[in-house]
Amino acid sequence: MIRFEKKILNNGLRVIVHTDKTTPFVAVNVCYNVGAKHENPNRTGFAHLFEHLTFGGSLHVPEFDGPTQEAGGNNNAFTSNDITNYYIIVPNKNIETALWLESDRMIGPKFTKKGLDVQRKVVIEEFRQRNLNRPYGDVWHLLRDLSYKVHPYRWPTIGLTPEHIEKATLEEVKAFFFHHYAPNNAVLVISGNIEAEEAFRLAEKWFADIHSRDISPGVILPEPIQTEDRTLEVYRDVPVDTFYIAWHMGARNDKSFYAADLLSDILSNGKSSRLEEKLVKEKKLFTEADAYLSGENEPGLFIATGKANTGVDFEMAQKEMIEEVIATASERISDYELEKVKNKVEADLLFNEIGFHEKAMQLAAYEILGDAALINRQADFYRDITADDILQTAQQIFREGNRNTLNYFSSKSQKA
Repeated sequence: MIRFEKKILNNGLRVIVHTDKTTPFVAVNVCYNVGAKHENPNRTGFAHLFEHLTFGGSLHVPEFDGPTQEAGGNNNAFTSNDITNYYIIVPNKNIETALWLESDRMIGPKFTKKGLDVQRKVVIEEFRQRNLNRPYGDVWHLLRDLSYKVHPYRWPTIGLTPEHIEKATLEEVKAFFFHHYAPNNAVLVISGNIEAEEAFRLAEKWFADIHSRDISPGVILPEPIQTEDRTLEVYRDVPVDTFYIAWHMGARNDKSFYAADLLSDILSNGKSSRLEEKLVKEKKLFTEADAYLSGENEPGLFIATGKANTGVDFEMAQKEMIEEVIATASERISDYELEKVKNKVEADLLFNEIGFHEKAMQLAAYEILGDAALINRQADFYRDITADDILQTAQQIFREGNRNTLNYFSSKSQKA
């Protein structure tokens, strides 16, 4: 049980405090309810751009790394399709340095054309290096665009194309910030060696004067039910032919999510998993075979992928993979197999709750999802899943017409 206290400031900022006296540090974690799904389809990559912009200096802070290092700490951030998360870890005696930095970040970056141009170049170069000039780098662009036709999950966090960042104006960037990055659209978690009363006092001191803002409601349309299987074939300069198959599945808060997560572990988590035992070891069809969830808050994707062994027929290997995956929709898994993956999941949950920083990020993420208290119910949610639940979920996911297949071939195959 992770104990925490929560208060909401007058400006709407949700403040959560978890006290951990086993560490001399504290984590100051600010999570904004803004990610790639909140972007304009013609201006994607903005949430990721702001991750860079805000480290380039805020209204009263020229740059973040110097003050953080002087306080004996470190900082970083990440952006997903659903959220943007910033954190600073410092010795508890220097917590006000972290609160000062994060509160000034919330007030706003230094909006200058020069600053935007600098970070624009950084982001575009990152796009090119990671997604355009790297083997398999555009997989998520292709697979998401194949799987989604309406929902903004159809583009990854980096954005649809570098041109969207290249053409972004300073006015557009300002508007995106002030309609999303605000106390009434954020969660502040303070976790570590600090008493709740003191943490709330300091949160009030540093954040209470920041005004709430009008949050852009946005219109996130649900993805229509897919009724026909889709296939895309591409050729790239990569070493091995690979396929990626995605099926639509339930949202993060759905009971079916936990069933699907356990199902993915049954298929591919560990040396004794089904894909590893049957397709890698026994039949030697693949060098790698995996199944996993995209894991977004809204309805996401159940993904299976495989790299065929040298000399193995690609279509035959893919067919074997599909048959092994959808077999779970026709036969009830054994109690032993289910118990084994539940034990692994519970062990992973416990491991992820060891550190005060990990707790801070999870508390923030669950609060954005609906309630920070969900952090203490995850093991029970998994434990309550039955073999029949998994069978029913598999039947819903692996139905005909719900499959999206990306065949990612090596250019050498095309020449052959």
